[in-house]
Parts: sequence; structure tokens; C-alpha cells
Amino acid sequence: ARGFTETRKCATGHFMCSPQHLLPQLANCHSCFQNDSMSVQITIRGVSEQVRDELAIRAAQRRQSMQQFLRSELERIASRPPVEAWLEEVRRRKQITETNIETSAILRARDADRK
Repeated sequence: ARGFTETRKCATGHFMCSPQHLLPQLANCHSCFQNDSMSVQITIRGVSEQVRDELAIRAAQRRQSMQQFLRSELERIASRPPVEAWLEEVRRRKQITETNIETSAILRARDADRK
């Protein structure tokens, strides 16, 4: 590990380079660079063939590989707040504004828009 800033070891036991020393040491520490810069891998077991086939169809419709499709779907899911957090925010805003609209009024407005 000559010339490295020994901050930690990678999974293969190589010393990981600190960011400021990474590029000069790349020739000596390629596996660390590769491991440190790669994305995390996720494995999902127990997926039914029906689900896999449907996902493959959706990926093909977008002209994407299954990996590209699943990555984009995971990124889309992760970019949005969880439903519970969104509902809590709606409840908080409703409480602040003290607005109370009857369900029947909402349904009438919805039905009027459909005409």
C-alpha cells in the first residue's frame, strides 16, 4: 500500500485511496477505484415468473434492458416521498388552513368536470 492514504480497506483487502490521492494512485489501486466508484448491486429473490415477464415487457416497450428499466423505476420511487410522509404533509396543511370541504362537494365538482 505504498503511497496510499490508508483510510480503509475494500472488500478484497486492498487499501482504499482517499479522494485526493485516488487518481495518482489509480495504476496501483485499480480494483479499489473500481469498487469505490461502482453503484451498489441489489439482488431480489423470489420474484415470480409472471412478475418478471411483465417487467420484461415494460422494459421492451421502453426499448430498455431489464437493468435499465429497473434502475430507472427504483430511482423514480426513491425520488418521491413515501405515501405516509405525503399524507402527513397533507394533514398538516389541512390543519394549518383549517379548511373543511364536504365529500359531497368534492364529488359534485369532480362530476361537473366530467361533463
